[in-house]
Amino acid sequence: MISILIVDDHPVVRSGVRGMLSGEADIAVTGEAASGDEAVTAVQALRPDLVLMDLRMPNGDGVTATARIGALNLGTRVVVLTTHETDADILRAVEAGAAGYLLKDASRQELLTAVRAAAKGETVLAPSVAGRLWQHRTRPGISLSARETEVLALVARGLSNAEIGAALHVSEATVKTHLLRTFTKLGVSDRTAAVTTAMAQGLLSL
Repeated sequence: MISILIVDDHPVVRSGVRGMLSGEADIAVTGEAASGDEAVTAVQALRPDLVLMDLRMPNGDGVTATARIGALNLGTRVVVLTTHETDADILRAVEAGAAGYLLKDASRQELLTAVRAAAKGETVLAPSVAGRLWQHRTRPGISLSARETEVLALVARGLSNAEIGAALHVSEATVKTHLLRTFTKLGVSDRTAAVTTAMAQGLLSL
């Protein structure tokens, strides 16, 4: 069962998203919040698997709340669900640790597919968002080794460090070393940000 917290300052939007998710045997909406601050409090209380997070809200915006939720280390993943898709919005969300970025015009099936993928550890991006990230080509001087790229591609598929080690016939410690080097090169601090940043810079294609 995938437990979900819906965060949006508009009650009608929250109701609509809840309705789109209802009736699925493997999905349960366990709570709602109307601001970033409320979202952080709700995550601490409910410990949902996934948060669907609006970006622009009073009393704590979605980007700040995403970073705060990540800092709790509860295993809750955040997927942005918004009407905004500017480069600045997308990159800020990714840098804050968002596991995905969806637009509110997504169909019910697209939302369900994204929720299930994000819950499994995959990175989910609306096609237009993926395209905008791709346009942020490689910055001069940054490159990943063939092995670092290979490891990151498996991270993007949702594999754990242990699973990546088994697939590549290396130790889990070696995988962690490759990831830490990748994080340093890309200037990020987590797996999701590494994948999305590498895609944005043209270093990784899925």
